[in-house]
Amino acid sequence: MAFCDLLRVNVMLTAGSATVLAAVTVISATSHDDTLTLLVAAGWWTIAVIAGLIYGSPRRSAEGIEPLLAQARTSPALPPQERPGRAALARVWPIGMFALLAGALGFVFPGVAAIGTGFALGAALLWRGRDRAVSAIEERDGVRFYVEPGSALQPVKLIRSPGLRRDRPPPGHPPPPPAAAG
Repeated sequence: MAFCDLLRVNVMLTAGSATVLAAVTVISATSHDDTLTLLVAAGWWTIAVIAGLIYGSPRRSAEGIEPLLAQARTSPALPPQERPGRAALARVWPIGMFALLAGALGFVFPGVAAIGTGFALGAALLWRGRDRAVSAIEERDGVRFYVEPGSALQPVKLIRSPGLRRDRPPPGHPPPPPAAAG
């Protein structure tokens, strides 16, 4: 699976989890007449959003992903392709389990879903720019990064393989002169 695709799946699943957990928090807290939980949740969510926006800035995203890309194993050929859904599920199932567990507990204890919502919001915003950072490096270097198959409980390992270079100048460089007719 392409690393950029895995990053996008992570962000979408985490943001979706935050949405569901926020709904569980509101439903559960209103059914228990628990306005204190809603007020504390609103503050926690605000802090999580601000932290996610700060730590997920483009500069910090590039810095955060740099060590992983530098450790990528180089391969002269494309890695064996497995079904993308299966590969993604093997890596992101802990996010789904987190959302299910926090959501189930949130119906009894609204604070659990509220805390889970904040963590999911912060994580989604933190990771939102990493796929663009990887795409920029892939385009600049003419390579592609793929995720080695493995467990979600182990660190991600990448394979760096040849990509397709484009016949255009890099950003900030003037285009080449047109070819002479004749």
